[in-house]
Amino acid sequence: MSVFDLVVRGGAIVDGTGGAIRDADVGITGGRIAGIGLDLGAGREEIDARGLIVTPGFVDVHTHYDGQAMWDDRLQPSTQHGASTVVSGNCGVGFAPCRPEDHAALISLMEGVEDIPGAVMAEGLSWNWETFPQYLDALGQRCRDADLAAFIPHGPVRVYVMGERAIARQAATPDDIAAMRLLVSEALKAGAAGFSTSRTLAHRTAAGELTPTYNAAHAELVGVAQALSAAPGAAFQMITDWDDLDAEFAALTQIVRDTGAQGTFTLLQNDLKPGQWRDVVAHLDAANAAGAPITAQAIARPIGVLMGLDASMHTFRFRPTYKAMAHLPLAEKVRRMRNPAIKAAILAEQDENPHIFMQYFGQRFDRFFELGADPAYLPDMHDSIVARAQAQGRDPFDYLYDVLLGDEGRALVYLPITNFTDATGETILAMLRHPHTVPALGDGGAHVGTICDASVSTYLLTEWVRRRGAFSLEAAVQRLTQKPAQLFRLHDRGVIAPGMKADLNVIDFDGLAIAPPRMAHDLPAGGKRLLQAARGYRAQVVSGAVTYRDGVATGALPGKVVRGRQAA
Repeated sequence: MSVFDLVVRGGAIVDGTGGAIRDADVGITGGRIAGIGLDLGAGREEIDARGLIVTPGFVDVHTHYDGQAMWDDRLQPSTQHGASTVVSGNCGVGFAPCRPEDHAALISLMEGVEDIPGAVMAEGLSWNWETFPQYLDALGQRCRDADLAAFIPHGPVRVYVMGERAIARQAATPDDIAAMRLLVSEALKAGAAGFSTSRTLAHRTAAGELTPTYNAAHAELVGVAQALSAAPGAAFQMITDWDDLDAEFAALTQIVRDTGAQGTFTLLQNDLKPGQWRDVVAHLDAANAAGAPITAQAIARPIGVLMGLDASMHTFRFRPTYKAMAHLPLAEKVRRMRNPAIKAAILAEQDENPHIFMQYFGQRFDRFFELGADPAYLPDMHDSIVARAQAQGRDPFDYLYDVLLGDEGRALVYLPITNFTDATGETILAMLRHPHTVPALGDGGAHVGTICDASVSTYLLTEWVRRRGAFSLEAAVQRLTQKPAQLFRLHDRGVIAPGMKADLNVIDFDGLAIAPPRMAHDLPAGGKRLLQAARGYRAQVVSGAVTYRDGVATGALPGKVVRGRQAA
């Protein structure tokens, strides 16, 4: 009788293909699935999965662990929500290639675009690389709780070739484009997942300047992306505002057709152009019908900013009385803010030099919601801060002030800024159901003090499958596993089948739940970040090693750097 390294015993197998659920054991040997069936032989280690579901490990394709992966062996919060493979380097930002004199420029770019404090990166990054292949080698020196793949990002490539001209967003010359193309070719040979770029006004440096890649000419994109021809199926990822939808999509389609790449981009709805996403989807359909494989990345809930006294943003942050105490420990801030005289002073003041985000959103109380212990990411408008304040006959500022003092100052206020028209979530559902989308945009590793969306995989299962019944469990799991794995040429994972990589989640589906986000003070230089746990992940397995049991780390760190296409 066979003896396996690990047997996951008696679970309901949701295999990632969309096929029917079946009860079976899963036997693992040498990090691979060696057998599936009833009454498999013994395992040197076993997991009792009776009454639980067993899925492939999730593939989280939109993260920003470019820095965190250098100082941390846990790719949290993504791995707190079932991810066994993550793809970093999205949106054209990252840290390679980079000359020593440009370290500060790339830190500023990452700080501004992805809300990671510059001091954290300055202390946490070793900079023991210059080229992208050297960066991958440096990543490979640390073991982690998940596998990590990485794009080569347009921003660092442009700065490496053009220097100050890139930062000033000057046009690239033909020689510049040829040099950038050579760097991307070198990165793809070393194992880059593809090439990423950003073309959105929302992305700025820490100083508020537009990114080096904003509005780069289509000729530059097409010319640099020609490097993808040498790695068929590698990904070309972009985020754009679609200000000229026809021209932008034509460039994306041309790159995909000319190079054999897989195109992928961010798909969102926003208040300024609420119907534009449908026009984008029409272009997506036309491109795929014409033979250009392009997949949009859609998020399973609104992207929402979290505001609180210990977070990066809240309505009173830029008022003089608060600013004078902002440096204090949280407990002391709360004690002082409970003083009626201090409360009255803060409420009477105006902002001093507020952040641009607060200028636009700091008083949108009709879109402010108390997150609470059971986070509601598609809240009812009657639960907004302004609605609750009006129901009590109170001023919304006064009501919000008291909300922020809740839970000893750890209370969070949720502001959905995209994909939110009402609690029905019809737009989100339409995006998720589309045949040319994958669930993504959790942004793990980024926006550490304002956004914590890496729990979207768990949310897809709890909200859209279990509570609303909008997807079958089989279909939802396929969207989290096989579909993104195939998009990124990771053909050795995403499905539970003999010979496949043994990445598994063992889940108490009925008990699956998202915990409220909490601020952790565990980054380099004393930095803080939002983390969010989940209940119901009974065991997580990466390459046959159990990494977590009931959310508690086992100490196993089997995760490796994924280089390029992975064969089945």
